[in-house]
This record gives sequence, C-alpha cells and structure tokens, in this order.
Amino acid sequence: MPATALPASQLRLTIDPSTLGFASTAELQDLPLPWIGQERAQAAAQFGLGMAQPDYHLFVLGEVGSGRASLMRQAMHAAAAQRPAPPDLCYLHNFDAPERPRALRLPAGQGRVLRRAMAELAKALQTDIPRHLSSPDFRAQARTIEQAYEAQEAQAFATLEAFAQARQFHLSRSEEDGGHMVFTLTGSNGQPLTESEARALPPEQRAHIDAAEQALRAEIVAFAHTLRPLERVRDEALNSLRKRTVRPLVQQALNAVRAALPEQPEPLPVWLQHIERELLQHLHWFELIEPKDGPAEPSSDKSSSAANTANATHDDEDDDAHNALNRLLHLCQVHLAVDHHGQAHAPVIVEDNPQHRSLFGSIEAHNDSDTPHADYTGIRAGSLLRAHGGFLLLHLHDLASEEGLWARLRRFLRCNRLHIDESGGGNSGGAPVALQPEAVAVDVKIVLIGSVDEYYALQEADPDTARRFRAKVDFVERFAASPATRQASAIFVAHSCKRRGLPHFSAPAVALLLEQAHREADDQGRQSAQFAHIEALLMEAATLCQARNGALVEPADVHAAQHAHQLRHNYPEEQLHESIVEGERLITLSGSVTGQINALTQIDLGDYRFGFPVRITARTFAGQEGLLNIEREVDMSGPIHDKGVLILHSYLTALFSHVAPLALNASIVFEQEYSGVEGDSASCAELYALLSSLSGLPLRQGIAVTGALNQHGEVLPVGGINEKIEGWFRACATAGLDGTQGVLIPSRNQRHLMLPREVLEAVQRGLFHVYTVQHVSEGIALLTGEASGMAPAELAHASVLAGGDGGAGASAAAVEDTVLQRAEQTLRAYRRACQNAGVARRGAGVRKR
Repeated sequence: MPATALPASQLRLTIDPSTLGFASTAELQDLPLPWIGQERAQAAAQFGLGMAQPDYHLFVLGEVGSGRASLMRQAMHAAAAQRPAPPDLCYLHNFDAPERPRALRLPAGQGRVLRRAMAELAKALQTDIPRHLSSPDFRAQARTIEQAYEAQEAQAFATLEAFAQARQFHLSRSEEDGGHMVFTLTGSNGQPLTESEARALPPEQRAHIDAAEQALRAEIVAFAHTLRPLERVRDEALNSLRKRTVRPLVQQALNAVRAALPEQPEPLPVWLQHIERELLQHLHWFELIEPKDGPAEPSSDKSSSAANTANATHDDEDDDAHNALNRLLHLCQVHLAVDHHGQAHAPVIVEDNPQHRSLFGSIEAHNDSDTPHADYTGIRAGSLLRAHGGFLLLHLHDLASEEGLWARLRRFLRCNRLHIDESGGGNSGGAPVALQPEAVAVDVKIVLIGSVDEYYALQEADPDTARRFRAKVDFVERFAASPATRQASAIFVAHSCKRRGLPHFSAPAVALLLEQAHREADDQGRQSAQFAHIEALLMEAATLCQARNGALVEPADVHAAQHAHQLRHNYPEEQLHESIVEGERLITLSGSVTGQINALTQIDLGDYRFGFPVRITARTFAGQEGLLNIEREVDMSGPIHDKGVLILHSYLTALFSHVAPLALNASIVFEQEYSGVEGDSASCAELYALLSSLSGLPLRQGIAVTGALNQHGEVLPVGGINEKIEGWFRACATAGLDGTQGVLIPSRNQRHLMLPREVLEAVQRGLFHVYTVQHVSEGIALLTGEASGMAPAELAHASVLAGGDGGAGASAAAVEDTVLQRAEQTLRAYRRACQNAGVARRGAGVRKR
C-alpha cells in the first residue's frame, strides 16, 4: 500500500474546553485532590501504610516531578490520622551507672507532666529542706547531740591536759586551725619557759623533758584516735536526725510526682527511689548553703585578718556545697527528648537532609566549664526516634551520599532498636566520659523514595535489606487520559493556584495545559505524570496574567509562557538552524539527489529537547567488504545505532540473497556529525540512501525520514517524533515552504503526534505533508516515484510468476522497472566486475610465475 498523507486533524489532540465542565478552576479549589493516573501506586501505598506488621516498609519508584513525594506525604498523613499518638520519650540519669542513662516512654503528653513535676519538686525542696533543718526543734535535737559529743570530747581533753601538766607542759587547742594541739614547757612557777631559759637547763633535765614530750605526743595521737569514733557517732546521729526530719518531706514530694502520673512504667519507680536515696544521703549540702540569720558581728582590728580567712574558707565551702547541690538537683530532672504533647495522631516526619545526627540522634557536650562534659540532658533525638509510632520519608540518593549512613540504617532495620552514641554528635571538644544511652525499640514505617534503577540495584546488591521494603509503590511516567483524569488535572491546577496565591485558570487555558501534558507524554491518548512541568508552566502563565492585571489566566497567557520558556532554552537550536541558513551545514530542501537523504534526529539537552535534520549519504562500489558504517569505524556510534545498522545489513542481505555472494562495498555516513550518533531511528533513511545508490534513482530531498527497521522490512516507531518533525518544518519554513516538503514517519507513531498549530496550518494549506508508512517499500516508492518491488504482496506475486520457488530472484525477474530490479541489476554488474577482476588477478599470477 502507498504512503498515507495525514490530514491536519490527525496531527494533534485538541481538547474542547466546553467538555471540561467548569468555567474556571476557582470552582474546583475546594474539591479533594486525587492521585491523578496513579491508581496502582495509590493502592500499593494505602496497603503498605496500613500494614501493621514489622519489617514492612515502602519503596517508592518514580521519576522526579511525578508527585511521588507530595502524594506520599498526603497518604502518610491520612494513614497517620488513623493511628494514636505515640508515647513521649524521656531520658533519666542512672545513679548506679551515670554513663548509661535510662530511657523512659510515657503516654503522649505525660513527659511534660513528669518534667514539670520534677522541676517543682527540686524548687520546693530547695526551700523546704533548709527550713526544716533550721527549725527550733531540729536545732534543739542537733544541739543535744553536739553537746553530748562536746562533753565526751571535753572529758577526754581534760585527761590529756592533766597528763601534760604532770609533765610540766601547758596544752591548748587552736580554734582556727581545726583544733590543732599546741603545748609549751613550763617552769616551777607554772609560766612558759623562754628559749634561753630552756637552753640553760641541765642536760639530765633536758633529756627528761624530751622523754616527757615524746610521751605527750603519743598521748595526743591517742586522743585523736579516741575522738574519731566519737565524731563518727556524732555525724551518724546528726545524719539520722536529718533523715528523720526530712524523709517525710521528700516522700511527700515524690508521692505528688507519682500521683501526677496514672501510669508508671519501668524504670520510673526505681528511679524515684534512687532520687529519695540520693537526697537523703546529701542533706548536709542543704545546711551548708543556708544563709546566716542576723547581721554579722563586728570584729576588732587585731582579729580582722583571722576572721577574713575564716570567712573566705567558709565561703568556699558554701560555694562547693551550692555547686554540688545544684548538680544533684540537675540529675533529678527529666530530659524530654521526644514530646508528643497535644498531638492526636501518629507523627509524619520528612527528612530532607539526612545525616548521622539528624537521623539517628546525637549527644551534645556542655561547655560551661574548663573541660567539656556530657550527660543525659545532652541527648538529642533524631528523625527515627521522633517518627516512632508513625512514618518517616527518606530519599535513597540522600542516604547514599552521606558516608556510612546507609550502612547504619541497614543495621537499624535488622533489629529495629536505636542506640544513640557520640559518633554522630559532631562535638569538637568531646566529653571525657562517653555516654551510652539505653537502646530504644523503634516502631517506624519507612517510606524510601528512589528511581527504578536504584530499586533494582538494591534488590540485587542487598537482598536482606530489600526484603524489608516489601511494598513497592510504582509511579507511572504517563497514564491513559479520560474525562476523569482531565477533571483531576484541573483540580490539581486549582489547588496549585490556591496554594500559591495565583489567579485561577479559565477552561480554555486549562485545556491548553492538558494538551501540553499530552505533548510531554508524546501521546494523544495518554497524559504525562510529570506534574512538576505542568506546575512550572502554570506559575509562569499566572505570572504573566498578573503582569497584565488579568483576573483569570487565559490561553494567550499560556502561549506566551510557552514561548518565553522556549526563548530561555533554545539558543543551541538557534545556532544550528543559523548554520543551515548561512550554508555551513549542507541540507538540501528541494529537488532530488541520488544516494542522499535527510534524516530526522532529536537533541536532548536535559532541560530542553529539539529536532534537527542531518544529511545521510551512501556510496556503493563493486567489492567484497560489504556494508561499512563509518561512524562505527571511528567510534562515534553507540550500541543501539550499531544494532540498527546490523539489522539493516541483515535485511539487505535477505532481500538480495539470490545474488549471493554480494560483491558489494558500501559506506554510510552522517554528514557533518561530530558529536556521535546513537539510536536506530535513522535505519530506514540509511536503507533508502543505499537503495538509491544501488538503483541510481534519486530521492526527494524535501521529504525527511525517520523510522527504525526490523529484519522483515517493517517500520518501527521512534521517540521524539514531534521534536523531529518540528525541526524539519522550521528548516523548511525558514527557506520557504513550496508544497513539496514533508516528513515520512512510521504509521505506529501516528498516535504520538502533538504538533504545534503552525504545522497544522501549513498542512491544512497543502504547504507541508506528514506521510506515514508501515513497510519500507512504501517509503522508497514515495521518495523515488517508482514502484519498489519490495512489498510482501509484490514478492509473493513474483514468486508465483517464477514457478513458485518463493525466492527474491523471482521477484526481480518478474517485476520490471522497480527499485528492487534496478538495484539487483547493479549488484549483478558488481559481481561480474569482481569476477573479471578475479580472473585478471589469477592470470597475472600465472604469468608472474
């Protein structure tokens, strides 16, 4: 069958705004936003998020801009609303092992209650304990104990003093230096001897005095040993008195803390008992910081220095006691690491910048002293702890970019227990004691976002981790269009306008956005799922509307935004087309040339795609080397292009198998192509150039060709069809359309056409043509104006005429004046030339011998 010229109506999908059912998107802004075209992903997400079993995490596959992250956040919030708020997480000081703080989970909101109750307890005890310890009753009982000790001490000192007097020594105790003993030698009159008087004594008397002094020193030591148990008994009695006085007060305060919490999970009861023990063991700190009652007594000048020294010593003791007490009360506080106060449902955490400390938590050191130190109040919860009982959204690429982060997450997934350490804390100074907080069980459902390649790479490289992500949420790149998807897309536009404070879109403007979605999908029946691109166009069009003070975004705004976007990105395209106009690139736009054809290519810059024509030429000669792909010979072709050339060679060999062996040297080249060639979309054009060279029939230069080829001569669809057609149309329009130009494309690409309206207008006026073919025979007939002789029906008819042998040689003998017959005649001439050349070489060899 001949090539088919498509009418303008089949070159683009046009959406009638009246079929959308609204005048502007303002009518849709309060409707819920559905998962547009992602029903499969939505069902998988709902199932995975609702699965309560452990190790059932979700892996989300999809391209950037498909709405995968925003839609998953929406689904996570919906699932979280069905779950209760998780418990708070507190850390408590471990009095038995300070380097191992204890973790405590309390019902949501109870962490604040406990923290406030312990803060009030510390504040109250700082006031109440000193008041009780300074009460008259306590002072009287303490004085009784002190007096009993003083009486025993005085009796022992009197005995010691009598011992000293019997040996002619006067004994006294210093009141300033901790009761230091001082003794002096006395004379017969009882007065202390001077140094000169002591030296004047006879040697025998001095020896007697030395022996007495040694005995006195020994007795003083014995006196000190006698006082120690007395002091211990006194201290124990005073400490027991303090505890009896203060214990009811402490217990009452702790009972108030217990009463504030309906539930008291472990280790809270044990911890409160430890607090009671620690407070009662250090009650003397409360006494030491008690301010003195009444004004200070004046001191004489003679004793002012000693008094100042005593006051300084007492102040130092007060400071030490004050610091020690503050430290003790600090350790009695509750560190609320995760607070769910006021939350009615499970948390949803989106970690956009995962690092060790932000994901797993950290321990911060305190630098309020010369040496940095860390305690349980420096523990900082990461996203995993904050997401306990709920959901955590992560991107696999972010995890892989941080060294060691993915490996640590894998270890966590194996046990679902989190241990916070200082390795991720980022402390520059470091603490002298490394804390090891108690490991915490974490129940979190992780939603991991990645690409298709990352998903399957994970499956292969780490099966153990991959099996924990059992719910695969696959976001499609495009979806079948329907009235429902168009309505949902309009709702998306309405929500975007409302969220960003932009003017709403009229129905005709929305129709253009929908057509653009079809264009991005390269399909009249499918829309692109890359809503980020549509939202970008939406914002740009709305901005232009605001610039003209419009109330609604109209089609003109959308067209202007599209044109502005093109101008921002198409400078490389402009340069290439200028090279055609200026004659640098050789592109023939009209007439016919043998062995030469214009092919259509697409150039993808990442943020912009455009089509551009390239000339392909072929030369054929008599020889034995076969088909030569020059791009492959110089390493400028990719594997897909090489595959296409090999398929072309296979089809060509089968087509002329009756002429075997082929005595052919042929070369194909992409003219003026310096950046490499990839893809098989030029294999049809390459075949046409070869057949033209073999048959001697010129090809129409006004018709550019694209299409892949299989081994049976069928034309296969190619990508980037719209950009390729537009690139050729622009080159022709710049030189002037004469009605002979057009493109030849695979018929299977017809549904992918979403050409701009200027192309449609040119086709409508007969100035440009879009032809489709199913078999290469249709294309060669259009380009040469001659019958191809290659169609399956022609080959079958020739087989019958030749006696039913079914060979391609029969077709060439029976069908006259076809492209195939002309090419066969050339090949036979090549073979005869090779045979003659072979005879001549053999003859020359005989004569030489």
